[in-house]
Amino acid sequence: MKKRLLMGSLFLISLVLGACGASESKKQANDGKIHVVATFYPMYEFTKAVVGEAGEVELLIPAGTEAHDYEPSAKAVAKMSEADAIVYNSSEFETWMANIASNFEKSQTQVIEAARGIELMPMGEEEAHEDHDHDHDATDNHQHHADPHVWLDPVLAQIQVETIRDALAEQFPEQKEYFYQQAQNYLTELDQLDSEFKNTFTGAENRTFVTQHAAFSYLAKRYDLTQESIAGLSSEEEPSPSRLAELKHFVQDHQIPAIYFEDNASSKVAQTLAKETGVELAVLSPIESLTKEQKAAGDNYLSMMRQNLEALQISIR
Repeated sequence: MKKRLLMGSLFLISLVLGACGASESKKQANDGKIHVVATFYPMYEFTKAVVGEAGEVELLIPAGTEAHDYEPSAKAVAKMSEADAIVYNSSEFETWMANIASNFEKSQTQVIEAARGIELMPMGEEEAHEDHDHDHDATDNHQHHADPHVWLDPVLAQIQVETIRDALAEQFPEQKEYFYQQAQNYLTELDQLDSEFKNTFTGAENRTFVTQHAAFSYLAKRYDLTQESIAGLSSEEEPSPSRLAELKHFVQDHQIPAIYFEDNASSKVAQTLAKETGVELAVLSPIESLTKEQKAAGDNYLSMMRQNLEALQISIR
């Protein structure tokens, strides 16, 4: 089914892109400010930190949407084709990007892969098992071969900001100095965030945490922690009964005090395991999007990462 929907979407996309190529782009008729489309929330915040007042950054995947399962509509592709640049994380997260990027007019729209140059971690054995147990078509466009969640490591987030900065500075050399100044301000904040994580976990004896979603491998590696996940890379995946039984014993044997679930996804699997083991539930956000409530409260990547840091201290101590 997904394959048929994808082929239909690609047909519509080709029509839209053809029409866009035959007419003047909106970006050529605007007020001269650059226009960037960022695929999902962290890419949006990182890009806004670089662009500042020099242009407009538009978020492609709306709040509350499961970013793993997003498939761009013809309208969304038209929006991207009219931008000066598109910023995305990687082909392992936005798996659909490879199908449409080659159709953009390179002289008008730059496609920036923020994770370019970062060595992605392969999926663990359990994550691969769960991914393949999920009912996928052999050509499912959303299969993961590596973990894309690099933005949850503050050091790798800095690399992503630098990649976005360098690509935009090359595309718009007249703004290079401004982009570098803007980026440096944000890089300083990310460096401070990294120091907070390091200092908090220094000397901790229990360094293992249990999550519903295997999104925190990069963060765990950076700070010498161990992530045990209930399911795989997608928050919608459900574990096998044997995996749940295995984790029940793990939680009890290692006296794990909490099980983490996501703020934007169903928590029923985590709730089941927490009930069976008698431990508390806590939120650990992969920051793939913000809810309307979080936006209204003024939350952003930095504040959400600090909330994650506070939550992790229930287990890491």
